[in-house]
Amino acid sequence: MTRKILIMGLPGAGKTTLANTLAPLLNAVVFNADSVRANVSRDLGFSHEDRVEHARRMSWMCDRVVEAGGTAIADFICPTEETRAAFGSTFTVWIDRIQESRFADTNRMFTPPSHFDVRVNADGTVRYWAEQVLARLRPAFDPQLPTALFIGRYQPFHLGHQRLIEEGLRRVGQVCIAVRDTHGIDQKNPLSFFAVKQRIEAALSAHVGRFIVLPMPNITNVYYGRDVGYAVERIVLDEATEDISATDLRRMSAAPMPR
Repeated sequence: MTRKILIMGLPGAGKTTLANTLAPLLNAVVFNADSVRANVSRDLGFSHEDRVEHARRMSWMCDRVVEAGGTAIADFICPTEETRAAFGSTFTVWIDRIQESRFADTNRMFTPPSHFDVRVNADGTVRYWAEQVLARLRPAFDPQLPTALFIGRYQPFHLGHQRLIEEGLRRVGQVCIAVRDTHGIDQKNPLSFFAVKQRIEAALSAHVGRFIVLPMPNITNVYYGRDVGYAVERIVLDEATEDISATDLRRMSAAPMPR
């Protein structure tokens, strides 16, 4: 999933409203151009050169969020091809709902983008367009496609689990991760389903739309009869990955911090 998003368009077109509606759906950080100007870019004016520099700074801040594993939304006019080049590669949403703004200088400078991923017109609510953007950024899991099943406690979900599931994704295309309901039955199972699910979704965020995480009973035995249309197979990974231990990770997380 693309993690750097530009919502651009003329002043008053609705950029900030869309950004603030979309952000919770993506758990994203929003950088509003006016707020950034008031706090980070106070030395910049509105010349073309300053607008290019402002775009570069907006991009730099977004890139830091992406590097940390987050999603960033930049909400600003970005009026020319030069400012868009300074912002760099991104998923671009063009708010094309008005013909001109109240700022004559911006109207003269503004040129429609030659590339965009979503063009928002005057039809439809803000929520509708937020969902349209979300659908492009985060494809929906298709329950009718071939799917690999992984069953586990994931207490906690670790790199070994991640690599195992990514191998399933590579082989089959999408996976269902079934989390056994073992929360609290003993000290080996301290995490609730929602805590496990949160860790899984964070670790596999690059594969959004290709996996689903579901709760299931404490399955301890798996049986099957005649050939019923699926294969049961153990995936063996490299030795270092196989040696990763959830027990060791739980012990480390429970150890007191050194004074």
